[in-house]
Amino acid sequence: MKELVETVCKALVDMPDDVKVTQIDGEQTSILELRVHQSDLGKVIGKQGRTARAIRIILAAAGMKQKRRFNLEIIENFDDYKAPKEPESP
Repeated sequence: MKELVETVCKALVDMPDDVKVTQIDGEQTSILELRVHQSDLGKVIGKQGRTARAIRIILAAAGMKQKRRFNLEIIENFDDYKAPKEPESP
């Protein structure tokens, strides 16, 4: 499944070298974490999430044959992002 998501996403984006898929296996479910270049994030998600939803539907259909559930998580990878600090309590 990892290769399937990788192949589909590389065909969609402008920077296919930056597509990374990590698979985390559980007992009956697997989580596929997808990371793409920040400028390609919209291409993978699509208008109103249609592209991401289509990829998830393909994963669900292919997972039925393997009797496994696959969840796709699209990770926003902001290297420069710093979480806001919480205010100190007096």
